Amino acid sequence: VGLEHHKLIQHQVDFDDLEASADLFAVDVIVCCLGTTIKKAGSREQFRKVDFGYSLEAARLGRAAGARAFILMSAIGASSDSTIFYNRVKGELEDAVRELGYPYLSVYHPSLLLGDRQEQRTAEALGIKLMPLVNRVLLGPLEKYRGVQAATVAQAMANEVCALGTEAPAEPVQHLRDYPEIQKLAG
Repeated sequence: VGLEHHKLIQHQVDFDDLEASADLFAVDVIVCCLGTTIKKAGSREQFRKVDFGYSLEAARLGRAAGARAFILMSAIGASSDSTIFYNRVKGELEDAVRELGYPYLSVYHPSLLLGDRQEQRTAEALGIKLMPLVNRVLLGPLEKYRGVQAATVAQAMANEVCALGTEAPAEPVQHLRDYPEIQKLAG
């Protein structure tokens, strides 16, 4: 990632053979923000391989190694019943991770992620420019569709990890985090 710190250890893994790196998943908490686009992946099949396959394998390996919490970046509108391919894949992943029985599961449903990007996609760039204006009229039940800074989502996830403590909850906990809750968690 281009960072150096005495507490940071970076590992490179072969996502097509995550099992070979199974020991890396013996952790307390996994935060999964893995994802791509159909255009970048090259096909729907490759998109599904990354967004569903790799993410689910990481969740499985973590659960098998005793991870007690999984925090997943998904998307607003994710549903295994969606007619939109992207949303359907995200929803299928959420369903599959729920079945793994993590004691603590938190699923993030941001709308458009705002902030600087290395790659530019025309429609998304336009949305990023317009979203601050659109956000002002997204009130009440529409508030969850507000665009949110990627850094805000990252801060919310980091704060959630820090707040978890060292013990698994007595009863399974599942959270769905949309715009208002992401903002609240980010502090």
